[in-house]
Amino acid sequence: MREQPKKESARWATAIFMIGLAVLISGCGQIPVSLPPQPEPPASSVAPSAVPSASGIGGDAGDICEYSVAGDAARPVTPPPTTGVPTSGTVSYVLAMTNGKVTITLDRTKAPCTVNSFVSLADQGYFDNTKCHRLSDSGIFILQCGDPTGTGKGGPGYEFANETDGTETYTEGTVAMANAGPGTNGSQFFLVWADSTSLDKIPNFTIFGKMNKASRDVVASMAEEGQDGRNPDGTGRPNNPSEIVTVTRT
Repeated sequence: MREQPKKESARWATAIFMIGLAVLISGCGQIPVSLPPQPEPPASSVAPSAVPSASGIGGDAGDICEYSVAGDAARPVTPPPTTGVPTSGTVSYVLAMTNGKVTITLDRTKAPCTVNSFVSLADQGYFDNTKCHRLSDSGIFILQCGDPTGTGKGGPGYEFANETDGTETYTEGTVAMANAGPGTNGSQFFLVWADSTSLDKIPNFTIFGKMNKASRDVVASMAEEGQDGRNPDGTGRPNNPSEIVTVTRT
């Protein structure tokens, strides 16, 4: 007689958990357009924001990218080029952060339009002197960054499509875009500082790079200071400043 209620409760618990993960990653963030999962973040941010997609349109895969106007830019920037986009090879950047240097290697083959946008923004100084605004330290372990306003609602004034194929896995060291739904990617991204493969069930966030172990350790050291839990999903602003001072191509 009691077995049925227990099974029903288990189903509801599973459903609520998955809904929570989806909101966390896409939630906040971003300007009307884009940005991160909300994670504010990953849901746009890790949370939310926009979730554009950065897939190539026309021509050879990725050689032409489309970026649509969306909201006001958090900082004045020139949109990335839309033609002649490299579709192979890698490019690395060093994020000089509060607790040390974080090196990320971006994969043009996997996500050419996403990398094209990041490179454009980074080379224009868009990410310099910005604070990562969202930290998740339970269930999924991500630090969401890329919004100059520090609110999770700021973006570059454009959005683009996801570059995903359903095989994404958010292992430790992954660098991925936050968004608020398909086609709302902007400037917000998240750094996976501990295994977050529970997100694999909703692989809606473009993976465009990786951190090495030393860099992951730097991010983890900031995350270990905790967060203020200000968001309904249990995420919050990091207690550590978690600032990106400069972003330099190596």
